[in-house]
Amino acid sequence: MNFLNWFSPCLRVSVVSLALLALAGCDAERRKSDAELGLNPQQAAGRQLYDNYCDRCHEPYSSRGKKGPSLKGVFKQQYLSISGLPANDERVGEIVKYGRSKMEGFGQVMTDQQIKDLLAYLHTL
Repeated sequence: MNFLNWFSPCLRVSVVSLALLALAGCDAERRKSDAELGLNPQQAAGRQLYDNYCDRCHEPYSSRGKKGPSLKGVFKQQYLSISGLPANDERVGEIVKYGRSKMEGFGQVMTDQQIKDLLAYLHTL
């Protein structure tokens, strides 16, 4: 068997193996559509805001590589994990609007309605 005939199948096996290894080490899941998540129009608008402003520091499902905590289940707890404040629309809305600790406020870039939309989406996490 000459080198080229041997090399081609080995190269294919190597490429497939590397691809499988890369996928096995990846913990990202396919992003679901708003419809797949069952989001209403307000929640979908909030998701867009989350993607534009929050995702850079807060992952909805993991905080790996992010500055802020994961926001998954933020409203499923009685209190917020870092501040100990009540986990309700009023307190979380204030944090979004005015900021807290290391988090900047978004009251200058989001309207009150947009903050309500964002909170509606956060309730779905």
